Amino acid sequence: MIHFALLIGCAIAIYLSCEWFVNAVEWLGRRLKVGTVAVGTVLAAIGTALPESVVTFVAVAFGDTPEQRDLGVGAAMGGPLALATVAYGVIGWSLLAGRRRGAPQDWGDVDKLAKDQTWFIAVFVVKVGLGLVAFTIKPWLGFLFFAVYAAYCVREMRQQDDDGTPEQLEPLKLQRRRAQPATWAVVAQTLGALAVIFTASRLFVLQLDAVGPMLGLPATLTALLLAPIATELPEIMNAVIWVRQGKTRLALANVSGSMMIQATVPSGFGLLFTPWRLDSPLLIAGGVTMLAVVYLLITLRSGRLSVRRLSIVGAFYGLFAVALVPVFN
Repeated sequence: MIHFALLIGCAIAIYLSCEWFVNAVEWLGRRLKVGTVAVGTVLAAIGTALPESVVTFVAVAFGDTPEQRDLGVGAAMGGPLALATVAYGVIGWSLLAGRRRGAPQDWGDVDKLAKDQTWFIAVFVVKVGLGLVAFTIKPWLGFLFFAVYAAYCVREMRQQDDDGTPEQLEPLKLQRRRAQPATWAVVAQTLGALAVIFTASRLFVLQLDAVGPMLGLPATLTALLLAPIATELPEIMNAVIWVRQGKTRLALANVSGSMMIQATVPSGFGLLFTPWRLDSPLLIAGGVTMLAVVYLLITLRSGRLSVRRLSIVGAFYGLFAVALVPVFN
């Protein structure tokens, strides 16, 4: 019961700290004079994905055993899977709930979202392909993944809002009575919220490791099926909060930007410090991720994006769970 209570407590802590984080990161974007979408694709994505990337780096670079390094590789594959399926699905489900309450809906630039998914699928195909082969210069390709993400960030940061009108922001939670908060307060709230998110997320994952065997799940299955959702919980919470505030384009931008960093930075570390060979479960994860993104791309390119079609993406994670059954039988 203690483990279940801690799970619930960590989830609440992550949600509340994400509310403080999204509030602060919007003001940070205003201070840095970047476009609204770049707040989601770059600033929020880096903020929530940086702790996970550090954990992956520590696992692959300083892991004492091959099993510890394999956990880092698994995280590099599981993160994009959870984002491409569960995170987008949660946005769709949140929009369905909001539509019943009459909440506003703003998809933003659908073509821009399609371009982001095209970037992702191109990088991800190379990432999975490299997991099937071995050659001398393969580790050095890790730097190429870092370069791709740097180019993506530069492109995003240069884009400005289409209408050129700054969005009305809620007061900074640390300085509710000030129309324009101090820069130190914006930075302090951003870093403080991230510290809580990081700590609560790590504790959440530890509780899952304990709860999995209690539910009769093998440790490997827990790591593949439940841990990816746990590690991407901050991005999912951010999306829920932004959808609730009627900022759907920021929610979508945060997920697409997080997918890009998860497809490049952890993969770069994995290539540099491990053989980067993908076993059957990880190849299944890669295949399901690509299926989900291709489905989303077809929906976007055909101009048929809708709340229900976006909600369906979450079902691909169920497909992943079903595909794992023969592997563990």
